Amino acid sequence: MAQRQRVVIGMLGLDQHEMGARAVSRLLRDAGFEVVYLGKFNTPARFARVAIEEDADLIGISAHSWEYLDQVPELLRTLSAQDLAIPVVVGGSVITPSDASALKAAGVAEVFGPGTPSEFIVERLRALARPG
Repeated sequence: MAQRQRVVIGMLGLDQHEMGARAVSRLLRDAGFEVVYLGKFNTPARFARVAIEEDADLIGISAHSWEYLDQVPELLRTLSAQDLAIPVVVGGSVITPSDASALKAAGVAEVFGPGTPSEFIVERLRALARPG
């Protein structure tokens, strides 16, 4: 039996908009992922620490306030400083096409903007997850 892919999901900073993160958590759980849900008020350091502790295959950031523009690059630097090759994906309602391009240029593995089909999210995360 194949190992389940594990994803750590939550929001960074003061972003309190949990609806999207909870919906994606359920979507991934139903698709066979193991989901570690961090909820609100997380720092980049906490995401990195939990990803290590949980042996995460992916980190998912739910972005519904503009803080992600500063905090996602900080998360990427934190992971890089610890030599961690855990793909980071970002999804949310406030992501503009130019922000998506900037995030990808900074090293984010995938960006999901508003209206991204559920099937595409699951397919991309399966492809991005580190091998078990």
